[in-house]
Amino acid sequence: MTQQEPTVYDLAYRGRTAAVKILLNESERLKTQTDNNGRMLIHWAALGGHDDLVRHLLSLDVPVDPEDDTNMTPLILAASAGREKVVNTLLTEGADVNATTVDGHSALQYAASKNWKAICMALLEKDANVNIADKRGATPLHRSASKGNIAIVELLMECGKKLNIDQRDAYGNTPLHLACEEDRVEEAKLLVARGADPTITNKERKTPLDLASRGLVRQLEEIKRETAKSK
Repeated sequence: MTQQEPTVYDLAYRGRTAAVKILLNESERLKTQTDNNGRMLIHWAALGGHDDLVRHLLSLDVPVDPEDDTNMTPLILAASAGREKVVNTLLTEGADVNATTVDGHSALQYAASKNWKAICMALLEKDANVNIADKRGATPLHRSASKGNIAIVELLMECGKKLNIDQRDAYGNTPLHLACEEDRVEEAKLLVARGADPTITNKERKTPLDLASRGLVRQLEEIKRETAKSK
């Protein structure tokens, strides 16, 4: 079987910048031409983490926020793949920090879910909406608390009053419900210490404490008592 020639999109994803530049010189319409997924070269360069190619494409007036067939922008792809340099370049060039996919997933949500702290910081510095929710109502705090990404939970807490610590998802669950259900002990303790309410009921009439292990319930009740005393 003969091996298929890599497409220009494959080359962009692999960071073959010199080869892509030659093809762009030969055909200018390649700049904004899309593949079967509605993705331009900048989508693939961003996903592959190739900052030099992303910068080159932007210098040719390629748009910074094109959407593919699921509304993924280069920023969302770069954030989900942990491509910090590309994220910073796209943000500097004015990418929409709160763009969302058809399912409502944002760059901050992906980065929070995948534990990319530096990327979360960069997005928050550019005023990413800390309470942004997807179609199921999950926020970056829901994602990081359920995954056990303590560094991200701490980072989101630094947003202070902007953060809705008890925001509910489509099932009525708060981030604390998910942390308790997944037995994310440190995350659950931190949430309660910062004021998360362990008595809120979800759509199944369960509180976070109903979903927690016996040992975790004792620890959370102790934290609640201590914070009440110190007020």
